[in-house]
Amino acid sequence: MATVTPPASSPAPSDPRDPLGLAADAPLLDGWLRFDDQVRAGTVTPFTIPGHKQRTHLVGDVVRGDVPLFAGVDTMKQAGGLLAEAERRAAVLWGVDWCRISVGGATHGNQAVALALGRPGQEVVVSRTLHRSLLLGMVLAGLRPVWVRPAMDAATGLPAAVPVDAVRAALAAHPGACAVVLGDPSYVGTVGDVAGHAAVAHAAGVPLVVDAAWAAHFGFSPATPRHALADGADAVVTSAHKTLPAWSQAAFVLARTTRAGGLLDPDRLERGFEATHTTSPAGAVLASADASRALLERHGAGLVERLVALVRGARDRLAAVPGLAVLDDRPDDHPDGPLRVDPAKLVVLLAGTGAHGHAVEADLLAAGITLEMADRDVLVPMVTLSDDATTVGRLVDALVEAVGRRRGAPRTVTPSPAWTVAPATATDPRTAFFARHETVPADAAVGRVSAELVAPYPPGVPVLAPGETVTAPALDALRATLADGGRIAYAADPTLATLQVVERSADTPTISG
Repeated sequence: MATVTPPASSPAPSDPRDPLGLAADAPLLDGWLRFDDQVRAGTVTPFTIPGHKQRTHLVGDVVRGDVPLFAGVDTMKQAGGLLAEAERRAAVLWGVDWCRISVGGATHGNQAVALALGRPGQEVVVSRTLHRSLLLGMVLAGLRPVWVRPAMDAATGLPAAVPVDAVRAALAAHPGACAVVLGDPSYVGTVGDVAGHAAVAHAAGVPLVVDAAWAAHFGFSPATPRHALADGADAVVTSAHKTLPAWSQAAFVLARTTRAGGLLDPDRLERGFEATHTTSPAGAVLASADASRALLERHGAGLVERLVALVRGARDRLAAVPGLAVLDDRPDDHPDGPLRVDPAKLVVLLAGTGAHGHAVEADLLAAGITLEMADRDVLVPMVTLSDDATTVGRLVDALVEAVGRRRGAPRTVTPSPAWTVAPATATDPRTAFFARHETVPADAAVGRVSAELVAPYPPGVPVLAPGETVTAPALDALRATLADGGRIAYAADPTLATLQVVERSADTPTISG
């Protein structure tokens, strides 16, 4: 596996567990290293969880490195204050006054913020293309979504930005809404006008929350857009494990609260975070997030610039292949219209080659290369700070070879139903989630209210959600995805032979405002 070379300004590493010497600036990483030293030396005999006791004699190396926060990275009573200090440093880095580090990913972060936004029964303006975690956060909080949808880019079949005017209109039509929640950048890297959305939300007296799960690298180099907090967002949820070198499930939840002139209550944020967080946080996950924060602080500019250069090189090579295209910025005067795209996101468009994305993915898997997403027309290989010219070159070589092998007649782009199906709201998500339900043949579900969430995965964006009427177009689109080789996620029956719908009953529970 390729490694990252320490920048020339860094001292020679003395510990292979911390090759860039980040522990001096990362208190949780320092605590993890100290406990690991004790384990290696045999000077600690834990009588706390986890049950493996840092010993590998029963289940092997799968538990190596798993250190708890409590009675591991720090004492059981948190005497060192390491987590609080790490979160303080992250808040300072992102320029806000509140931060929590999650071991439950952006999923937990979205649900924690949802609990801090309003009261049961209130409306919230929400981008429809957000991850399912936010919708289920609304179930927990009892919020009612007012959907706003991104503009669709006709040339690529992918979602562009949510128009600022769409949010302005939604707030005008729903003056009781308690917040605006948007995803930016989108799953495919398209970037919107966060500053414009912040201005519109603040003019209405409500906070702007941005799910920036894919944008932890934003704002640390002029090569990328500014991060959403710098553009006026009141809160951001971002994954540390997507583009940064953190353990899976590491995420930051960051906010500008009423203490600093913002619109979010820090006490509600704190309660929302704790209500949905584990009481046994993994110290290694926390330490890796802290190390990633220190990495950005010390070396972010250079590493992000290198990442952008790697993606630029890959885009240029792939765009030179006949029929192959990549998602890229377009100027205002472009015939297909303007488009802003994360310069570190690599999205490959196959329709012009006639190659089927699932077949190309199969070839790449046979070559030992995994992708973040593949459907018929679109491939998304994630390039991160941990990549280098060797890994990206291998990806591009294999992609070019697989596309050449799988070529066919060029075809018209068919957008994923995740981006195109219009929701038909019948009731709020919480009411439907807690209502009595029944399982019926899928065709018989048309016209009924869905009790479950159904989405193609990736990207995990709902096509059907609790409280929405099952429509024939939605069902047809899901079936087409399944027939084409895609995966249907979260449904009780992923074959789509049946669906779970709300019982026809007069005593369906309702939310009290």
